[in-house]
Amino acid sequence: MKASLRQCAGAEDFPAISEFLFQLYEPDNRDHNWLQPIWEYAYTHPWFDEGSASRIGIWEDSSGIVAAALYELRLGEAFFQIRPDYRGLKPEMFDYAEQQLLGSNPEGQSYLKAYVSEGDEVLEQIAHQRGYRKQPESDRPMSQLRIPDPFPLPVLPAGFRLKSLADENDLVKMDRVLWRGFNHPGDPPPDGVSGRKKMQSGPHYRKDLAIVVEAENGEFAAFSGLWFDPVNRICYVEPVATDPDYRRLGLGTAAVMEGVRRCAALGAGVAYVGSGMPFYRAMGFEQVFTLNCWTKLFPDGRK
Repeated sequence: MKASLRQCAGAEDFPAISEFLFQLYEPDNRDHNWLQPIWEYAYTHPWFDEGSASRIGIWEDSSGIVAAALYELRLGEAFFQIRPDYRGLKPEMFDYAEQQLLGSNPEGQSYLKAYVSEGDEVLEQIAHQRGYRKQPESDRPMSQLRIPDPFPLPVLPAGFRLKSLADENDLVKMDRVLWRGFNHPGDPPPDGVSGRKKMQSGPHYRKDLAIVVEAENGEFAAFSGLWFDPVNRICYVEPVATDPDYRRLGLGTAAVMEGVRRCAALGAGVAYVGSGMPFYRAMGFEQVFTLNCWTKLFPDGRK
C-alpha cells in the first residue's frame, strides 16, 4: 500500500505520533526506532522548537502513521522512524529531511545531522553517496538494563533521603539541580522554572517517577527522571543530574535505581537510557545499538 506524505500539524499530531511509536517498539528495541518517551521528553522540553514543528514529515496509509522524519529539539537533526513494512520509504525520507529539516550554523551555512542506525545499509549508503561524513562525537548510543527481580533497594549516605516530585514538586529546587548538574555556570536564569513546568506537561509524565535525593539542608542534590511506557511495559531514564557539590557520593545512581525500582513495581521488565556512559554501565546497563551521526554542510545556504 502506498503511503502519502504530509507535514506535521503541531500539537494536534502529538498523540498520533506517540501512538505510532508505542506500536513500533519491538523487544530489546531491536527496531532501533525511538521509544515513545524520547518523543514526549523532546516535545515537552523547553528548548524544543515548536515554531518549526510543521517541518516534521509524516507518512500515512489508511491505518495511520507508518513513518516519520523528526528532529529532537531543533532543525538540523533528522531521526527516521519507520514501520518495518515501509522501509522502502527511506530514500524519500532522506530527501525530505534535506528539504525541510536543515539547520543553520553561526556562519550562515545550512547543515544536517542525519542519525542512522548502525547496520542500516540503505541509509548509510545514501548518506555516503551524498557526501555526508560520520561525526562520532554526536553519536547516540542506546543502553538497556534487564530489571532484576527482586530489585535491590538503593543505599544512600547518612543525611540524604530519596523522595519524588509527588512528595515535593518544588520547581525552583528542581531547576537548580538540573542547571548545576549539567554544569551550567552560576545560578539558573529566572525563566527556568517555567521551562521545568513545561517538562511536566506531557500526558505520560508522572511526578512519582521523578526522583530526587534531598540533602540534610533541604536542597535537591540529585535528580533522575523516569518515564514508564504503559503499552510496552518498559521504562526510559531521562534526565539525570547531580549538583557538583554532591558528586561522587552515589546519589545519582541511587536516584536512577529508585526510579527503575518504581517502574518495575508497575510492571516494567526493561529499562533504557540514551547513553553509553560508564556511569550507567556500572549500574548494569549494556549498550545495545548506536545511532551514528552523519553530517553534511550545504555551503549554498539553502533551506
